[in-house]
Amino acid sequence: MARPSNETRRIAMWSGPRNLSTAMMYAFAARGDCAAWDEPFYAAYLKATGIDHPMRDEIIRAHDADPESVAAACRGPSPGGEPFFYQKHMTVHMIEGIDRSFMRDCVNVFLIRHPARVVASYAQKREGPTLADIGFVQQAALFDEVADWLGRAPTVIDSHEIRANPEASLKALCAAIEVPFTDRMLSWPAGPKPFDGVWASHWYNAVHASTGFGAPEGPLPDLPEDYRRLIDQAMPYYERMLRESGRDPAAGDR
Repeated sequence: MARPSNETRRIAMWSGPRNLSTAMMYAFAARGDCAAWDEPFYAAYLKATGIDHPMRDEIIRAHDADPESVAAACRGPSPGGEPFFYQKHMTVHMIEGIDRSFMRDCVNVFLIRHPARVVASYAQKREGPTLADIGFVQQAALFDEVADWLGRAPTVIDSHEIRANPEASLKALCAAIEVPFTDRMLSWPAGPKPFDGVWASHWYNAVHASTGFGAPEGPLPDLPEDYRRLIDQAMPYYERMLRESGRDPAAGDR
């Protein structure tokens, strides 16, 4: 059935941090017909938990920290009337007490990345990450929640595959979520974007230097023992999501 021309199609992309999520947001924003919202619940998460993150106070001052109003905006029209509304969500932000019913008004997609790559990247920006910080457990729980009310598995995509072949991967993703592909998604201008969260100055240095998806990644990073234990904790969740994406964990990112 054709979607009415005046109906916003909301794309909720769920990932942990350091997961190609900002580049994916830039790709969708580059379409020209898609609004982008950078981590809508970040301020609400920080205010509710009291957790110490870089720029915590500035984030809470600069962004909406009321989860109810954020959720209402997530299920609303795109800010500029665009037909598509891309929402970059962090799974760790969906803490107990935040109403998730807005997700039923979105097309929910789950973006995954090998835990070793996530941990190596995260630790460069914030030392001593824990399993709760990197979002794998929360992602699996959200996946199950969506699958339960959909009656089928939602779409899962692997950042390793996106970097290996951006055009083919984005074409497949667009087909799965019923969004027309355009090659404008393959590149974007360097530098900060007007829809970046205030935290971009701390976290987005590399992606601000980019004009498209990076080259395929090399071997997995070799990390200290403490981080290897964290990777081992996250691997069952990653491998399960990898299977949900249609890929064999034995043949996955190495």
